[in-house]
Amino acid sequence: MTISATTQGIKPGVCLSTARPAVPFTGQVIYMTDVAQSAVWDGTQWVGLDPSRDRNVVINGAMQVAQRGTSTASITTTTYNTADRFQALVGTMGTWTQSVEADAPTGSGFRNSLKMLCTTADASPSASDVVGLAQYIEGQNLQQFLKGTASAKPFILSFWVKSNVTGTYIAELNDPTNSRSVSQSFSVSVSATWEKKTITFPADTSGALPNSNANGISLTFFLGAGSNFTSGTLATTWATQVTANRAVGVTNLASATNNAWQITGVQLEEGAVATPFEFENIGTTLAKCQRYFTKSDVVVRAVPRYADGVTLSMVNFRVSMRAAPTVTITNVTGTNNGDSQGTDGFKTYSSAAHTNNESSFSYTASAEL
Repeated sequence: MTISATTQGIKPGVCLSTARPAVPFTGQVIYMTDVAQSAVWDGTQWVGLDPSRDRNVVINGAMQVAQRGTSTASITTTTYNTADRFQALVGTMGTWTQSVEADAPTGSGFRNSLKMLCTTADASPSASDVVGLAQYIEGQNLQQFLKGTASAKPFILSFWVKSNVTGTYIAELNDPTNSRSVSQSFSVSVSATWEKKTITFPADTSGALPNSNANGISLTFFLGAGSNFTSGTLATTWATQVTANRAVGVTNLASATNNAWQITGVQLEEGAVATPFEFENIGTTLAKCQRYFTKSDVVVRAVPRYADGVTLSMVNFRVSMRAAPTVTITNVTGTNNGDSQGTDGFKTYSSAAHTNNESSFSYTASAEL
């Protein structure tokens, strides 16, 4: 049979995303009318067919950028440490080493993963204890989900995970503007083996997200928690956030030293069916990360402004930052007497006797959510 590309074609099966074929065959194509998305059954799962660029609202999901370094030990508080945009969430629940590892699922295209390693255990956590990983996403990057409207779209999360502690873990989406959240559980079934996970979060017709640089959605992976987070019923549909419903049933990764948990290929997108991971040029990923954190790669040098030896330095950031950042200046020649910063750069000056009539310094700038 000859099919004209302009006048004829093969119509896919039409259905709702909640009523996909129960026994699909490999290569079967469907179109889901409620989410306006096509998908094909690859023999294991439904895969989206109509991916667009910049559909992944998670930044650095392949763990390729680590401006702060690739390993940090003795983590006992909530901090940014290694892979950009991923925050270690630690509330008095053990001590951890976080690292970017050259370890990823074979044949996936990923090369790195982010690892949390327990070095001091907390086998009996207090009520308020918690440990996990989080990424905070700007509201203006989330408008395609139409949250808070009658046309709201579902969120679909996909990632690879590996741990030597099998059991149940929790992924949560939190909307801090409207105090709403939703959680879903997933299992690590086989010890020390990479497993692909896909999780669907329902659409939310309540609570519009801010169209600004403020935190719109927090994506959190709970790796352990005390009873304040686990004593209720897991909130698997969007609702006003109740702390006790956030991480019900979560395994305690902090139960013993040398327990470890790794993740890579994190993608959060609009739709009912996950699309293949959106690999991007490293320069693109780095620039996205530098909107939130940047640093000097070499010592910045400046010459005196006046005969009295005072130096004025003007530094332009590589990309515009999310907000006026917190600038930390180190390795200063002379005495730093102040700085003024905006989203595009900062100025600082120092006054002291400078070798060769110049001063020098290094800096970091953080505008994390």
